[in-house]
Amino acid sequence: MTTVENTGKIKKIAVLTSGGDAPGMNAVIRAVVRTAKHFGLEVLGVKRGYDGLLSGDVFDMHEKSVSDIIHKGGTILLTARSSEMRTEEGQKKAANICNILGIDALVVIGGDGSITGGLKLARLGVNVIGIPATIDLDLDCSEYTIGFDTAVNTAMEAINKIRDTSFSHERCSVVEVMGRNSGEIALWCAMTCGAEEVLIPENPIEHDIIIAEIFKNRAKGKRHHLVIVAEGSGHTEEFAKKIEQVTGIETRASILGYLQRGGSPTAMDRRLGSLMGYKAVESLINGEKNRIVVIKNNDYKTIDIEEGLNQESTYSNKTYDIIKILSV
Repeated sequence: MTTVENTGKIKKIAVLTSGGDAPGMNAVIRAVVRTAKHFGLEVLGVKRGYDGLLSGDVFDMHEKSVSDIIHKGGTILLTARSSEMRTEEGQKKAANICNILGIDALVVIGGDGSITGGLKLARLGVNVIGIPATIDLDLDCSEYTIGFDTAVNTAMEAINKIRDTSFSHERCSVVEVMGRNSGEIALWCAMTCGAEEVLIPENPIEHDIIIAEIFKNRAKGKRHHLVIVAEGSGHTEEFAKKIEQVTGIETRASILGYLQRGGSPTAMDRRLGSLMGYKAVESLINGEKNRIVVIKNNDYKTIDIEEGLNQESTYSNKTYDIIKILSV
């Protein structure tokens, strides 16, 4: 049995999920609720993210509230994007509601926008701890965000099926994956699916250069081609049409879309979601304020929320270069 002294004098916490859903969010919710109850805390669940907080849509949560959810995709708390929370008036209203409800700390599960909303509340006196959960893997302060592994595996399985028919028909397949302005999903899918080329926002490449490479690969005897496109690079369908027009190779565009956000989370997302949810509550009990739970060097810890959101990583072409070496 873990022995932790409640030096932060925390009595009541609230938990919400905000922004885009990600597989593994339910594992985080489960860990937050059960860890909090283990240490004798009251827990409020907030429905529909900041929209629910602003409307007071909260309910008491107990151990049984999170039974049989660790394997489920999506979020049992539901989620939404709140335009009101982007305003100063909305932020003050949300902070006031936290005070009225007697919330000692708010656990925010979501991506950069959601945790930025938490930072706004922290500046107004609410103790906030963020847990990165987004399939995009675009929070630079953490090496991992909940949902990424499941999204990559979902996309990989779909691309494998597309590749089978591309081979059978000697086609070129251009597949768009999610990730907003991050190319991480695209890079991982390109490497694990054996793509010849990948287009990502961090490393823009002229379409004509890719088309020239398709010609070269066809001359080498390659009969089918796979190009992965991150959604932040865009114009997938137009690019596919251009490839077919210029090369004469039958080309199909596939946009995987929200398929990647759903489904049962992988073991990694369940495990890391559980550990990060536990760490969030532990840090609050230990008296920490306004933190983000992050993963660094395969370990999880907390850092200052403002410091974390201000961190920026430097893009390296190394993964892309390896993909190119292995592609043909």
